[in-house]
Amino acid sequence: MLYGRDAERERLTGLIDDARTGRRSASLVLRGEAGIGKSALLDHAAAHASGAAPGARVLRATGIETERDLVYAGLLQLLWPVQDRLADLPVPQAAALRTVFGSGGYADSGGPGGPGGSGRGDRFLTGLALLTLLADLADEGPVLCLLDDVQWLDAASVDALLFAARRLSAEGVVMVFAARDDGLAGHGLPEIELSRLDRADAARVLAGRRLPPDRRARVLIEADGNPLALLELDAAGRRHDGGHGPLPVADRVLAAFRAQIARLPERTRLMMLIAAAEARGHLPTMLGAAAALGVSLDDLEPAEQARLVEVTGTAVSFRHPLIRAAAYQGTSLARRVTVHRALADAAADPDCRARHRGAAATAPDEDVATALEAAAVRARDRAAGAAAAALFQQAAQLTPDTGGQARRLTEAAGAALLAGGADRAGELAVRAEGLTADPAARTRLARIRAAVEFERGDPRQAARILVAQDAGDRPAAAMLRMGASYAWLSGDAETVRAAAGRSAAAGRRDPLIEGMARLVDDDFARGVPLLREVLDGAPGVPGDLRRTGPPGATAEEPGALVEAINAALILGDDEAAIRLATAEVARCRERGRIGELAGALQRLAHAQVHAGLFRDAEANVAEAITIARDTGRSQRVGRLELVLARVAAVQGDEERCRALADDALGTGGRSAPGAEAAAAACVRGLLDLGLGRYDDALDRFEEARHGPGGFTAVVTVGAADEVEAAVRAGRPERAEPALRRFEGWARAGAPPWAQAAALRCRALVHDDEGAYAEALRLHDKGGRPFERARTELLYGEWLRRARRRSDARGPLRSALEVFEGLRAEPWAERARAELRATGESAATARPAAADLLERLTPQELQVVRLAAEGNSSRDIAAQLFLSPRTVEYHLYKAYPKLGVSSRRELARLELAR
Repeated sequence: MLYGRDAERERLTGLIDDARTGRRSASLVLRGEAGIGKSALLDHAAAHASGAAPGARVLRATGIETERDLVYAGLLQLLWPVQDRLADLPVPQAAALRTVFGSGGYADSGGPGGPGGSGRGDRFLTGLALLTLLADLADEGPVLCLLDDVQWLDAASVDALLFAARRLSAEGVVMVFAARDDGLAGHGLPEIELSRLDRADAARVLAGRRLPPDRRARVLIEADGNPLALLELDAAGRRHDGGHGPLPVADRVLAAFRAQIARLPERTRLMMLIAAAEARGHLPTMLGAAAALGVSLDDLEPAEQARLVEVTGTAVSFRHPLIRAAAYQGTSLARRVTVHRALADAAADPDCRARHRGAAATAPDEDVATALEAAAVRARDRAAGAAAAALFQQAAQLTPDTGGQARRLTEAAGAALLAGGADRAGELAVRAEGLTADPAARTRLARIRAAVEFERGDPRQAARILVAQDAGDRPAAAMLRMGASYAWLSGDAETVRAAAGRSAAAGRRDPLIEGMARLVDDDFARGVPLLREVLDGAPGVPGDLRRTGPPGATAEEPGALVEAINAALILGDDEAAIRLATAEVARCRERGRIGELAGALQRLAHAQVHAGLFRDAEANVAEAITIARDTGRSQRVGRLELVLARVAAVQGDEERCRALADDALGTGGRSAPGAEAAAAACVRGLLDLGLGRYDDALDRFEEARHGPGGFTAVVTVGAADEVEAAVRAGRPERAEPALRRFEGWARAGAPPWAQAAALRCRALVHDDEGAYAEALRLHDKGGRPFERARTELLYGEWLRRARRRSDARGPLRSALEVFEGLRAEPWAERARAELRATGESAATARPAAADLLERLTPQELQVVRLAAEGNSSRDIAAQLFLSPRTVEYHLYKAYPKLGVSSRRELARLELAR
């Protein structure tokens, strides 16, 4: 009977019932100290699922403290009963889960680590595979996953479990995590904090026990409402003399278990120590070590009788984790070392053997360090970066020479970075730097430190670290390109110039670095062609994509494709940027590169916004934000929201625009780099311009141009906007600097839309009808419909002021149609007002297709489009990193909004991109 837990039991049973009847999914974290009743609540959930939901499947796993560095040990426990279902998964996902079971890796399937892959799997692909597997199981009935002592699960398993939990939706899966107070930080899931029992409920727990009143009172005082303490303090036979009163309750229970174990026979205590040190309950290994130490399984009988352990035909388990801790910690170091050596000799698995050898080492030992390093490499190749980092670090501690220590600490830092542990990676890199003077080693460490700074949200510092390195060899040259790109992103003009200087000094011609450096100094005539050269050299198809840079490159490093996309974005070549970014997104989806996908979607959405594809951009940003949060890269969220802020500015949504821009500028908890600050100022300026606040808009644009990162404002058409703001504010003289800059960029080879916008600016400043006419001719070549509509609006206004009303109506009607299609209401209203001034009152209607798209959420839009193209739910799920049932749920929600009832009808709708 669970006393004092009515609310918690109702919450759990409600989640299970919802999964059974409504096919809804849920996740929940139970948090509390040791012995507070978390495991009992999990048992209650399992019993309810089995009794109330026929056909329900219950999967369980329990973290074990000594297994924290065993890669995927927790996931292996959870999925062992359903391993036969792996063959039903998409090939890359099945390969990812096979690594959990040790039955093949990515290379077996041509997946992420196979031909053309990166050589290492994405650590989140395992979580996606878990999600798909659970969804498949839920097709047969609700699935309940119970994870106990999560604070002791290995990091690789936790990453996979949390990724799946955050993306559950309509599968009929419930995941419940039980963790101690300090476990599972930053999970982002609903949580229940378990409190201690009040005096009345604590007394009810003891009601069935025959205790003298004074003894019962002492147990109530010492247990302090902890259920395990209530049951165990007296049962353990400990004297209640108050000697441990100041200790935490868990420590009191631990001391009670130690006392109980101490009364067992010597051979039983040794056998319990073997079981505790082995941790997995693996009988063959335990029995091999026991035989070497002269004990056997029979010696555990007294512990079984005392209800301390349970022995089955295949495993040995402790009744509570505190019993295992008491059996291990309550003995001498010398004895633990002896037991670990025996276990190492008995272990067949090389990783377990290395772990026990490491635990037995009391001094530096190169042989042991080599074995641990080999285990670390295996962990890293299975995308278990946190486990690899711990093993590399342990290997370094046992390495006799400082050079070897530095090398292994460097590997540990790189593995920690791959696992998303930027702070830990930085600490390890600093320790390694203090142990080596080797230039190549220090260059690699600089690379890691730069990646750490980027992950922390400081691309400026990352750029400076990279650019400070020697640029003489090919890997260093790639680092220099990365540093220059980071410097551009952060608005650090000096570091961009420094990168160009170092590249030139090394005798290397690098069009990307030199092109950016030329643009920093407004040398558009030489800078634009250099970036065009980078763009022209872009890989053609996803199969040709290669990443540059030395082995171990992080997901943020620009490879050939990403460099070309960035060049296209700087040049304003939206068509090329969309084409290449779409290929990059497809590559990430196809190869399961979940960790890289948020950045790829950000680049695609950025180009789509300028191309007027607002709904596509919003859908991609929504997915990218979810992935960024799910993968621990929340620093990217501000950049993504800045993409949406421009949409809000165009549409005149002041509240949303300001909220998004404020977050990008740092009021949401992060400090924006210079380029982002300049872009945010331009976005706010565009909002003011659309709302007719011309003086405010002009101040914004000038702030962007003069501030850090102002050299990037030209590619966001900030300069063209500044010209219009100055003229409309009645200060045309303040438009000249921006006009000269924008015209210089346009003349250097910018796309036709930019040349047209430059002519529009000249026509606006100099009242030149010929410039308007030539601008519209260039707009006919395509690109940026919002810019074309603005040119048509300004030309229509000019014609109307010239009393050529009939001539004005054509461009004004065209402008209004575009503005309405983009929901750019302030601009549309201006066009309507001008049309009314020409004597025309009719207004255009928004296209039906646009209305349809507006009815859908961003994710519904993605799902519907893929379904309309003939993709199955399973194919869509694999592309969007969702479960098939979630895809079906989105279709179910979308059909009524679109007035259809089947996939076949979707194909007849206007859902073009």
